[in-house]
Amino acid sequence: MLEAALAAGTADRRSVFELFPRRLPEGRRYGVVAGVGRALDAIERFRFDEQVLSVLREGDVVDSTTLDWLADYRFSGDIWGYAEGEAYFPYSPLVVVESSFAEAVVLETLLLSIYNHDSAIASAASRMTMAAGERPCIEMGSRRTHEEAAVAAARAAYITGFATTSNLAARQRYGVPTAGTSAHSFTLLHDTEEDAFRAQIASLGKGTSLLVDTYDVTEAVRLGVELAGPELGAVRLDSGDLGVLAHQVRKQLDDLGATTTRIIVTSDLDEYAIAGLAAAPVDGYGVGTQLVTGSGHPTCGFVFKLVAREGEDGEMVSVAKKSKDKISIGGRKFALRRLGPDGRAQAEIVGIGEPPENDGNDRPLLVPLVAGGQIVGRETLERARERHVASRAELPLPAQMLSKGQPVIETQHVGG
Repeated sequence: MLEAALAAGTADRRSVFELFPRRLPEGRRYGVVAGVGRALDAIERFRFDEQVLSVLREGDVVDSTTLDWLADYRFSGDIWGYAEGEAYFPYSPLVVVESSFAEAVVLETLLLSIYNHDSAIASAASRMTMAAGERPCIEMGSRRTHEEAAVAAARAAYITGFATTSNLAARQRYGVPTAGTSAHSFTLLHDTEEDAFRAQIASLGKGTSLLVDTYDVTEAVRLGVELAGPELGAVRLDSGDLGVLAHQVRKQLDDLGATTTRIIVTSDLDEYAIAGLAAAPVDGYGVGTQLVTGSGHPTCGFVFKLVAREGEDGEMVSVAKKSKDKISIGGRKFALRRLGPDGRAQAEIVGIGEPPENDGNDRPLLVPLVAGGQIVGRETLERARERHVASRAELPLPAQMLSKGQPVIETQHVGG
């Protein structure tokens, strides 16, 4: 497309691209935006260096004019978008890119891959932390996904309320707090479970978390308290009927005087399993596979479409895709969250061509991310976490239901 547009003289036409979802994943009542910070980092360093250009040149992928253009590529346009941690709904204009056609079109796959992955993880994680309530969730999914996706997943989960991750690269790159426990292999390495527990406690202290279901749970709990005393930090259950086991282990711990020892549960948990354990004496959840696969929805189905471009007279012209079941809505978009007198969200209002009217307490959703090619929208993960808590709290109460349903607010287009 780039080569053909350069040859046709249309590559420099001013254009507006929009990244948006046509729908939420089936049955979901809201989605969560994540990956904004990662996308900004990626845009800033997005370059075609000599090594890349040589592959294109030697493979005769593009012509010399296109190679020269790519060699000088620097995004110089403007980008607006929903802030990280914000809830979204069908046709929410999550990213609006204004630049030449050429500068924007080469960002399509970059933006879609980041937003589709990270927002899928964040949307699942939000449901999990909502189900968990005040009990912390630990991200433990690195072994169930691509090594780079694992780092991004830990970041997205933290934005939507997970307390910690077992992925140390996420700590290194993004400052996500880390935590973890031993695996069954550590117990099996030693001649006895007692030897394993002694080694772990000697190294990590009495506040460590012992994995107690390698052999016999009751005996392991007894042994753990005997060795560490009532100061034992936690025990982890990784198999069996977690609800029943948690009740049994809680009673045993209390009877042994370890009333402050926590019970952490793992084993293919998702939001439904977490909700099912609400009445059990569980103190925290370790979540892996279901988190990093989006709990059944590993992508959000976001698309990146041209919605306006410069006409021959220099004026901007709305354009839209009209194919069956895959339509887009033309025109540069603006968006706000319509709030009722009680502060609850009532609708997603998307203005076409101009901002929709704010009745006084509505919340504009698009914020500047890139201005004249310069990154202006960076923020801390803590700010994104705070935003997510506030955004989720203002949704109507049905958003808290895990059963399948329709989006909790409708999207209304105005103007155009």
